[in-house]
Amino acid sequence: MKINLDLHTHTVYSHGKGTIEENAVSAKEKGLYGIAITDHGFSHPAFGMRRKKVAKMRRECDLAEQKTGVKVLLGIESNIRGRDGTIDVKPSDYENLDVVLAGVHKFIFYKTVGDFGKLLLKNMLHDKFKIKASDKLIKYNTECYVNAVKNNPIDVLTHVGFGCVCDAVEVAKACADYGTLFEISTKKTHLTDEEWQKVIETGVNFVVDSDAHSVDRIGDTALACELFKRVNFPIDRIKNIDGQIPTLRFTEFKQKHGIK
Repeated sequence: MKINLDLHTHTVYSHGKGTIEENAVSAKEKGLYGIAITDHGFSHPAFGMRRKKVAKMRRECDLAEQKTGVKVLLGIESNIRGRDGTIDVKPSDYENLDVVLAGVHKFIFYKTVGDFGKLLLKNMLHDKFKIKASDKLIKYNTECYVNAVKNNPIDVLTHVGFGCVCDAVEVAKACADYGTLFEISTKKTHLTDEEWQKVIETGVNFVVDSDAHSVDRIGDTALACELFKRVNFPIDRIKNIDGQIPTLRFTEFKQKHGIK
């Protein structure tokens, strides 16, 4: 199995170790068609992207593509900030981006105090201290994911369920309905084999992404290959491997609304 377009890579613009050009060079060496530079979202105070640097990132993506011949898309791994699905990408950001990913991350600027209490604190109690998640927390987390997909033109939902226990089937159904791809991360295990099987049954489409924070992991597939030995994924629904290039929801949204 080979990734053609790795849609989830990080650089020094968040807390990755490589530059945009170094990520592109690594992708070229590994025979990838392309990569997306998707550094962490604006609402992360410690290592999120900064809007004032987006123009510079765009120039570096263009230069890296010219030098390597690898397609280099500028994107973001935005943060889901609360129950209503708010992410830290605004419509005013759309013209500067090619790809929008979204996931749940810790220690960001949350939408409300209540979201801080649930999306961070209660999930940390479950994840770090193994306190059983209540039905209310699972429902809340699920609504965060589902509303993010409904209310934003998200291309890929990243590492669903990692540190944020949810009803993965309901999240996958929303992704299938709205054309958002469901990520199979090769950086972290985020669902059980049983959950993956139920997610597959929803008909959702997938991508395999490295979530690379170092250049050596660009295009990595090892964890996915191990997963595929245990769970029977429909390969034709994994839209960025073995010659496939995914149709991106955000691209279609921009075309529909005349955003360049």
